[in-house]
Amino acid sequence: MPEGHSIHRLALAFDELLHGERLEVTSPQGRFAAGAELLDGRRLAATDAHGKHLFLGFAQDGEASEDFRWLRVHLGLYGSWTFSGDATFHAPHAIGAPRRRVAEEETALPGGKAPAPSEWTVPEPRGAVRVRLLGEHGVADLTGPTACEVVTPQEKDAVQARLGPDPLRADGDVEQFVANVRRRARPVGELLMDQSVIAGVGNIYRAEALYRARLHPRKLGRTVAAPRLREMWADLVTLMSDGVATGRIVTTEPEDRQEGEDRWYVYHREGRPCLRCGSKVAEDEMAGRRVFWCPREQRRPSATA
Repeated sequence: MPEGHSIHRLALAFDELLHGERLEVTSPQGRFAAGAELLDGRRLAATDAHGKHLFLGFAQDGEASEDFRWLRVHLGLYGSWTFSGDATFHAPHAIGAPRRRVAEEETALPGGKAPAPSEWTVPEPRGAVRVRLLGEHGVADLTGPTACEVVTPQEKDAVQARLGPDPLRADGDVEQFVANVRRRARPVGELLMDQSVIAGVGNIYRAEALYRARLHPRKLGRTVAAPRLREMWADLVTLMSDGVATGRIVTTEPEDRQEGEDRWYVYHREGRPCLRCGSKVAEDEMAGRRVFWCPREQRRPSATA
């Protein structure tokens, strides 16, 4: 499932490529035909990302923001956006699943050099395209999302009210994150994956943030000191912002990349030596997901901690 940095990259891509354009909105697959009809012919007036939710705001000419219609998309495990266009449409990537290997990877589209605007033709939909957004110079196709719906501004606000603070948003509130963790008697490794506690963190950032903070995944949230949580938040802001800038998750410091390609300290490194201490990285299941840690760098807490 794409983590929060990928959704923020999508928001930036839509803002750069299609903002202000009157779009042809269709549902080649047919499952979103009614929603597409509501949006078709409107201009893309705003983009917003919160955690793993992407919101695209559509408006008629001169329409106020309180009258926007918002397309809410959650990619889930199998969703992806694929872009195609002419030489002025600088979006040479697909974002989302499927990914070629275990990671957050954006895959280059086939076809080589983009054609000149006068030579570009709209490609046929590939696969079961739920939504197609067609502009003057390019097209964005959505396939396989978990959620895809048209919502009102009030419904958008209600979705966001259920989400925790997002480290990538300007309104991300570190103190809300601290309070969300410290009032719960659940393992911090579970809490980091709870989107009502902190929005946008997935399994990779969860494992890596805990390692960098020297916290065992099973340490209870209420026992983690507030200053330590603030440091973790600041670290996530840095790591995830780098992910937005580069399109890749890299959490290791340069001096720790012993093999040149070590991007993570513990994620999917079970049984391999810790990059810092040499202990074998451990792995277990937590709330239905795999979790990874270093037994020496992240000491297991006592039964009461």
